[in-house]
Amino acid sequence: MSDRVKALIAIGIFTFMSTLDGSIVNIALPTMSRELHTSTSQITWVVTVYLIVISAIILIFGRLADLIGKAKVTKIGWTIFILGSFLAGLNLGFGLSGLLIARVIQAIGASMMMATSFGIVAQIFPPESRARALSINSIFVSVGSIAGPALGGLILQVASWNYIFWINVPIGIIAWIFGNRALPMDKGQGKLSDVDLAGGSQMTGVIVLLFLALNFGMTLGWTNPIILGATALGVILFISFIFTEKRKEKPLLDLGIFKSKLFSLSLIMALLNFTVGMFSSILLPFYLQDYRAYAPGVAGLFMMCYPLAMLIFSPLAGTAADKIDKEIVTFVGITGIVLSQIGYLLITPNSSPWWVAVVLFVQGAAMGIFQSPNNALIMETVERKYLGIAGSVNSLARNVAFVLGTSLATIMLFFAMSQILGKPVMTYIADKPDVFLQGMHVAFMLSLALTFITWVLGLSRLIGRRK
Repeated sequence: MSDRVKALIAIGIFTFMSTLDGSIVNIALPTMSRELHTSTSQITWVVTVYLIVISAIILIFGRLADLIGKAKVTKIGWTIFILGSFLAGLNLGFGLSGLLIARVIQAIGASMMMATSFGIVAQIFPPESRARALSINSIFVSVGSIAGPALGGLILQVASWNYIFWINVPIGIIAWIFGNRALPMDKGQGKLSDVDLAGGSQMTGVIVLLFLALNFGMTLGWTNPIILGATALGVILFISFIFTEKRKEKPLLDLGIFKSKLFSLSLIMALLNFTVGMFSSILLPFYLQDYRAYAPGVAGLFMMCYPLAMLIFSPLAGTAADKIDKEIVTFVGITGIVLSQIGYLLITPNSSPWWVAVVLFVQGAAMGIFQSPNNALIMETVERKYLGIAGSVNSLARNVAFVLGTSLATIMLFFAMSQILGKPVMTYIADKPDVFLQGMHVAFMLSLALTFITWVLGLSRLIGRRK
């Protein structure tokens, strides 16, 4: 086995675990809420804080990887992630607060890995096989981000929720040993002092402020002075970040990469589709466990349809993308995602659970078809020296989408339920199951609208490239 393949496998395993940990706790949220004595809205912070931290600092590590070497940043990230996983499962009696601290440590390691994975793969594989290699990495990304509820449900059938985190430790150690020597020994093109701390601090502030405002807006009220102030400050910091990056000789984010229409458009489409993907990942575990009263393990088996479809169709799409027009392949995938969102809206109180399984499979297949060639389009539009930051921007878009999807799905669900009942609702109401189903439909209406926007963008990209 060549070092190139070994590196791809090791990166893929850690990529799988880091993205998995953004969603694996979704299926365990009802259980964790009961055991930690917190509400549904509070326990979702176990998911949200992980994604916010990754999004806030991933650009810094992407730039750092270009400066001091992608392999060095990757190995440190692997170590920190394993440590954070071990701490997250300890449950030392600090309740939700202790778990959130461990999740922050996990997120730091995950952000270092995510910032470098696409860049390393694009660096070590030649153009003629790059889309296929990226498709394999994309399988790990997407299956990790979506397989969480399924795998988490299976773990909960035989063990406590702590093992959702502990499972990363032995697998991570084996992958670290396996991939340590296989990573390319690039020395980078700068030094640690070249990192743009001013720009990094501003972008961190933007992500944290805007996402905290988004998550607390539902409980505090969207017109609350704290929410409005945080939003305004986040916008100001973002504008300041742009001016800072334009003046810097060695910026954190070279804004020139966005001059490519193909790069920017492909990035936006990835952002929207990953946002949509989180709606089913967040809402269906509650539908299957609370509304349909299935055990976590059974619910997990249904949720497995999504990653199973991705495993089948993502490599096929990657191979096809190396041979034919990538825009055609991605457009086919987007069309399938639109159909899947319509399928969720057709769920009724009398729907067969197999209908849910079929729709999940369709969405997973469509996402697999879309993602592989879309990642190749993103990475092939930048110079080699910017592969690290381009990969981290791609990962940032994905993680921002995870936060947006988690937040928007729960916001729309509880907003709709509150409107129906005429009072604030922040959790599942056992004696009002039909209210939950109506709220879920409203949330999926939003996901359908976002998917349709992506479909229009995909069509315009296809027509534009053919011209």
